Amino acid sequence: MRIGALASRTGVSQRLLRYYEEQGMLEPARLPSGYREYSEADVGTVRRIRSLLAAGLTTSVIAQILPCAREETDRLVPVCPELAARLNGERARLTSTITQLQNSRRILDGVLAESES
Repeated sequence: MRIGALASRTGVSQRLLRYYEEQGMLEPARLPSGYREYSEADVGTVRRIRSLLAAGLTTSVIAQILPCAREETDRLVPVCPELAARLNGERARLTSTITQLQNSRRILDGVLAESES
């Protein structure tokens, strides 16, 4: 299928699909004309990418771990033993970021409380 069809099937813009390719997350075949030709498997790959992005992972991390995750029903399942350790590290990073944001919000709440006085 061409890039427009993949965009329609996944709800992801053509520009974003090209970006995923640049990042090494998609590898479409190239026709002699230079057009990209995507497979049915690429639809699932885009879905996995979107799920991992929604989980807070960066595209560089996703490019590294994508080969180790497969889709089962509506969830991703790790298939490489090292993936769980990597995801635990990413979870810890997110937890730290959340804690920092909560602290920032508390400080901002204090400033706002003073301005209302």
